Amino acid sequence: MRSERPLRTAVRTVVVLALLLGWSAATGPAARAGERAGQQAAVAVRGGDTLYSTGGRCTVGFNARSGSAPYALVPGRCAQGARTWYADAALTVGVGVTAGVSFPGNDYASVRYTDTAVAYPGEVSLGAGAGTRDITSAANPVVGQSICHVGRTTGHRCGTVQAVNVTVNYGGGTVYGLFRSTICSEPGDTGGPAFSGGTALGIIVGSSGNCSSGGFTYYQPVTEWLSAYGLSVY
Repeated sequence: MRSERPLRTAVRTVVVLALLLGWSAATGPAARAGERAGQQAAVAVRGGDTLYSTGGRCTVGFNARSGSAPYALVPGRCAQGARTWYADAALTVGVGVTAGVSFPGNDYASVRYTDTAVAYPGEVSLGAGAGTRDITSAANPVVGQSICHVGRTTGHRCGTVQAVNVTVNYGGGTVYGLFRSTICSEPGDTGGPAFSGGTALGIIVGSSGNCSSGGFTYYQPVTEWLSAYGLSVY
């Protein structure tokens, strides 16, 4: 999906899919080029941050890499149809291009970062004023395992893994091998990272209910994703 519009889906029951730079008065090309480089050097894109395209925006689940080349992991539905990605809503700081999309069947995509003046830390943002969490590994989720996620709408919340190998029919296509947690989420949270300590587990792709009356969240596991694109978290 290009923006995060609520969708309806079913997993045996109906599921509601949960789914900033300027320049100074310095004159001359060299001064302006140096200034822009300085601005970009101050920009960092982490897991939990937002990437923008001409058609919408996607939350970065995790940063990953192939050798020394950095990538972002984002939901497949969100990245469909988008080519170039920016770090700001004004679309002035281009940071990457779509490298691969898999949907349906899976719900994942990778964005190859191309601007070396921007930093891509291997950590996730826990929300305004809450700091970051360093992510150093990835693993398959296990039922009963503690898990936390960060959503753009509902923030940092924790719970436990409730089920694995779940199939979801989105209406526009079926996705297999998802997992579910006891944590609630709401529209706007799609793409948010889910982790246990410093271990990446998955990315939010859908939910049922809400955080007022209760609900749970579905995730695309990250290990299959990394294997498909030859990537690793760092």
